[in-house]
Amino acid sequence: MTLRKTLMATAGAAGLLVAPMAWAQSLEEIEAAAKKEGTLTTIALPHSWCNYGGVIEGFKAKYPEIAVNELNPDAGSADEVEAIRANKDNKGPQAPDVIDVGFSFGASAQAEGLLQPYKVSTWDTIPADVKDADGHWYGDYYGVLAFVVNKDLVQNVPQDWADLLKPEYAASVALAGDPRASNQAILGVMAAGMSTGAEPGAAAAEAGLNYFKQMNDAGNFVPVIGKAGTIAQGATPIVIAWDYNGLSWRDELAGNPDLEVVVPKSGVLAGVYLQAISAFAPQPNAAKLWMEYLYSDEGQLGWLKGYCHPIRFNDMVARGVVPQEMLDALPPAEGYAKAVFPTLDQLTANADAVKAGWDTVVGANVQ
Repeated sequence: MTLRKTLMATAGAAGLLVAPMAWAQSLEEIEAAAKKEGTLTTIALPHSWCNYGGVIEGFKAKYPEIAVNELNPDAGSADEVEAIRANKDNKGPQAPDVIDVGFSFGASAQAEGLLQPYKVSTWDTIPADVKDADGHWYGDYYGVLAFVVNKDLVQNVPQDWADLLKPEYAASVALAGDPRASNQAILGVMAAGMSTGAEPGAAAAEAGLNYFKQMNDAGNFVPVIGKAGTIAQGATPIVIAWDYNGLSWRDELAGNPDLEVVVPKSGVLAGVYLQAISAFAPQPNAAKLWMEYLYSDEGQLGWLKGYCHPIRFNDMVARGVVPQEMLDALPPAEGYAKAVFPTLDQLTANADAVKAGWDTVVGANVQ
């Protein structure tokens, strides 16, 4: 079954959750050990991303004995993996216990021996094609790439990728990350390539790099990492970002300026983000407890508050545990009908090509 079919099909209603395999510790033992550790170290979790601020506060409220040490909230997926790699022998506060990375980064980190397996108690309700069978990594939420537009500065709101190349968008378009390290930006390149008709993977990467070269040569591309602040300041009037980020920025800015979030007509790419525990986690029990919280109904609803589709969405809807007002707050489904969920091989091929080719093809130093 394809990833899209798995995610969009109606899940079975048998949502009573039993761990699929016996672990050495019970959940009660994990909780007790985590409280003794007393700290959880995270990395690259901006509070506006998917309502991470609310999720972290929910975890701390449930487990007040555990402090959350938050490292570098603006880091990208590659930075997270490097933080594990660089701190293998470091049990101090700079060593992350857990990571949240783009889909293509899970298998590669696992192959390096950087991740340890752990299957949460809700394991059976996570679609099979977004998790490692042995529990080294598993999908947690997803969204689609969109255009986040400052309507106070952009008179004609672009509706598709080809529009962004028009002269009226001079010095206006930015990515929401460095395409040499950020999963969000790396996939922005592939989505642009897909809009030209290229197949997801290496072909779309090549087409996307040429697209951004054309944009850069035309003077439309802004080599600044786009976020709520740069949009509000006018430095990046149009940012290519996950829909949930754009919607959160819209709420955060509260009409000053007025933002519109547009799902493009073509090249609609859906991206799944993964959770994983470092093989060298200084606080492994706190890491496991964090995973249990994220994949509980409470944690999954936290993502939905931030406009992200939680990976257990279908199971929760089938069991009637998603409040109607939260469903009503989601964007209209029509814009997502053509979303493509690339395979792991396609994501890996794209990431390798974009990271290797950005400097030589596009030549814009994004920072």
